[in-house]
Amino acid sequence: MLSLVPASSHRWLDLYAHKLEEFPSRVEPITDDSWLSALGDPRRAADWIGYLEREIAERPWREALTRWWPRLLPGMYGGSTHPVVRVGHAVRTLLSGEITLSGEITEPRLAELAHGLGYWAARHRPVAGHAPLPGADSAAAALDTVPPITLRNGGFFARLDRVRALPVWAAAVTEPSDAYRHLAELVRAATHRYATHGHGEETMLVHAATAPNAVLREEVFERALAHGDASCRRSSRAAWSR
Repeated sequence: MLSLVPASSHRWLDLYAHKLEEFPSRVEPITDDSWLSALGDPRRAADWIGYLEREIAERPWREALTRWWPRLLPGMYGGSTHPVVRVGHAVRTLLSGEITLSGEITEPRLAELAHGLGYWAARHRPVAGHAPLPGADSAAAALDTVPPITLRNGGFFARLDRVRALPVWAAAVTEPSDAYRHLAELVRAATHRYATHGHGEETMLVHAATAPNAVLREEVFERALAHGDASCRRSSRAAWSR
């Protein structure tokens, strides 16, 4: 498999390696009774990863994902949306592994899902308290309605805190199939918008497409469609309508 990796990937890894940090220290084990108080605490990243590793070891990974989906999705903005993107990649590799490995799930793939979910839980950050703007009739119109921030210094969260109003879009969605369709529309609109607005902040703006795309492809949508999972439906609607 390594022979299929382009040489440029190895060079990129060599250049990027110095940015990586050591695995964080543990603070205190997270339990079924204490997880809520630890949600959104980046100091507890190692505790979260350990907790979710145990969770995935004790039950099928689909069940673990479906259990944590409604808990984590409203806070998908944490970590600049990197956690939800990472979980999306983990789910994709697990699903492809079931096909290519004849049902065999490798430990590294399960560990990556646990790390992605743990990172997400530690960086969990909901967005709330914004003034609603008149509803837009499409994803593209909703993106056009978002008022630009005037002060553009600082990182992702500094800028996110300056957003005071957001359009109400897809608030009436109640069915997973409608959610899937709206998310697909949002991914297309954000991708097209990047062509005209990406020069403003090329790294941050790309997540307007990659984050909903990660949500779109995750297994939990298929599960919600098949089983009518109400908690998945509610949490998904809350996340994409903002």
